[in-house]
Amino acid sequence: MTESTSSPLDNAPEDIKLAVDLIYLLESNEIDPETALSALEIVKSDLEAKVKAKQGS
Repeated sequence: MTESTSSPLDNAPEDIKLAVDLIYLLESNEIDPETALSALEIVKSDLEAKVKAKQGS
């Protein structure tokens, strides 16, 4: 019989899973927190523009 191991993340919403993955990626690559925050602001602006454009079409 195989034992299944599950994580609380298995049933988490997709945004939570993505956030955990991003945090892991930033920490495992030892990205400076200030650099990460600056990059995330750029990403946020880009994604907001894409959402706005999608809503307008």
